[in-house]
Amino acid sequence: VQLQASGGGLVQAGGSLRISCVVSGRTSGSHAVGWLRQAPGKERELITAISWNYGSTYYSDSVRGRFIISKDDAKNTVFLQMNSLKLEDTAVYYCASTTFKPYGLVPDEYDYWGQGTLVTVSS
Repeated sequence: VQLQASGGGLVQAGGSLRISCVVSGRTSGSHAVGWLRQAPGKERELITAISWNYGSTYYSDSVRGRFIISKDDAKNTVFLQMNSLKLEDTAVYYCASTTFKPYGLVPDEYDYWGQGTLVTVSS
């Protein structure tokens, strides 16, 4: 399973940004995709995940109500719409695949990772 994240960039606080993750390869081995992020000096954290088959979603407290995860099954693509961005959302965002059902809840439960895309929120 290969994952390719894209769409990161610089955005002002309060603004919005959408990032994407294309999943390829042995996609049958992927039960769900998560978005995880790592800010400077902090541990990597899972912020949201979506199940391919059931569409079940998970959001961490830090992003619930502001971020929306969605998927396009035909294109094997997962999107993360980020709204009302805050300075503390600045991080490298990774998409990752898991065989856990309906999705993994911690970074260690994700087997395959994309290369990451940097999101910088400015004041």
